Amino acid sequence: MAWHVVIAGGGFGGLYAARTLERILPPQSARITVVNDVNFMLYTPLLPGAAAGTLEPRHVVVPLREELSSADLRLGSVVGARPHENVLQVQQPEGAVEDLHYDHLVVALGSITRIFPIPGLAEHGIGFKTLPEAIAIRNRLLRCFEIAENMEDGRERAAYLTFVFVGAGYAGVEGLAELQDFAADAIDLYPRCKVTGTRFMMVEARDRLMGEIPAPLADFALRELRGRGIEVRLSTQLAEVESDRIRLSTGEWIPTHTLAWTAGVKAHPVVGEMGLPLSRTGRIEVDSFLQVKGLPNVWAIGDNAAVPDAAQKYKGETPPTAQHAMRQGRTVARNVAATIGAVGRKRKFTYKTLGVFVDMGRSQAVAQTLGIRWRGRPAWFLARTYHVLLMPSMNRRARLITDWTIGLFFGRDASELGMVGHPPGLHGQSSGGTGEDGTPVESDGFGGRAASPAQEPGEPGIDPGIVTRGNARWREAKPAVDPAADADAVESGDPAA
Repeated sequence: MAWHVVIAGGGFGGLYAARTLERILPPQSARITVVNDVNFMLYTPLLPGAAAGTLEPRHVVVPLREELSSADLRLGSVVGARPHENVLQVQQPEGAVEDLHYDHLVVALGSITRIFPIPGLAEHGIGFKTLPEAIAIRNRLLRCFEIAENMEDGRERAAYLTFVFVGAGYAGVEGLAELQDFAADAIDLYPRCKVTGTRFMMVEARDRLMGEIPAPLADFALRELRGRGIEVRLSTQLAEVESDRIRLSTGEWIPTHTLAWTAGVKAHPVVGEMGLPLSRTGRIEVDSFLQVKGLPNVWAIGDNAAVPDAAQKYKGETPPTAQHAMRQGRTVARNVAATIGAVGRKRKFTYKTLGVFVDMGRSQAVAQTLGIRWRGRPAWFLARTYHVLLMPSMNRRARLITDWTIGLFFGRDASELGMVGHPPGLHGQSSGGTGEDGTPVESDGFGGRAASPAQEPGEPGIDPGIVTRGNARWREAKPAVDPAADADAVESGDPAA
């Protein structure tokens, strides 16, 4: 019988592991099954472009079925495992949980937004990790413009025109810069808002931006942001969040209706339910061959794995970036093939970061490639070229180039489409659609839907206890993680570069 290789997760790591196995394994030697909660891979480095309207949202995702030639895609959410029985538990879209047996398992479930117990953050903050969150921020900005345009009181209008990002890693800097660029174009359509002007603010607990890149590049990015009028508050923390204002650690209250939280990621919480050994940071413990310790037929890659970093002489963990996940996917595929005796031999994961790219919009970026530092337009051109080359398949690359070219000549669309996907019921009485039980669901006023008995608590904000991926929800497990280690492991999280 053919070996059965199951890959849990269809992100960068999972997709590249499956494609490599398809290519190197002899025909009919193994069955490959990819389990993912959605039928696409999100190209996360381009998420800010989708939020700012530079890119069509459908063009920053890669349909898995188009990229997999012989692997079987199983739509579902991983909810647990019994590794000593070679069983992966998968919740199907209709809700049933099935046992999926495997000979080799590759865990590539990625990460989620990490939040802290800050009063009001879960209820009023918006993450910047998924495509729905990115589009929600864009729609929130446009809806705030619409509301502010009809206000007579200048102070009330200013609160709707204030936008705060917390976290100055890759995701925060790129997201804020792109959104501010988009707002600068869109505000010309709102005369009253233009008189008041927008206020963009970044709050960062550390004393510099993007600790992962050299200080001169971070300083250039800081000057670029401040040169656009963006307030950057370094060595400052978020202390409290209310529906119409936030409080900083300095004691200052900032009136705002939009708070984007980009202050770190952590391993997907379901890894704590799989019976696998975890590191102090909550990731799956693996060796330099990407093999889970004590389990010779279980492997882990990507953001949910504590992969020893060759750049740190295998004493630290690799950063959660796309360039690492892709190469881990290729390495683990070759190691699985070697283990089952199909081809080659096991090899250590030896990749070291080659460079970083931070696209800041307005033809500005910072980058470092092979030790060479770039800034301004050359860095911006390199960043876009890099992402085009990295995007799988020619048709997806063509879509990116087309979107960027159209944007250069015609600008960006300013339509607020927050109700897309939430059509009104046939009764015609609700603008928010219907809940799972068929009852009307009213709009929340910001392009989403107000909470109803049919919804989980915390929607549409961030609920620290509920994890939502695709068609499944489950309450987050609380693995035994050292709080001190967790605090030290705050990462920027964006897989840019």
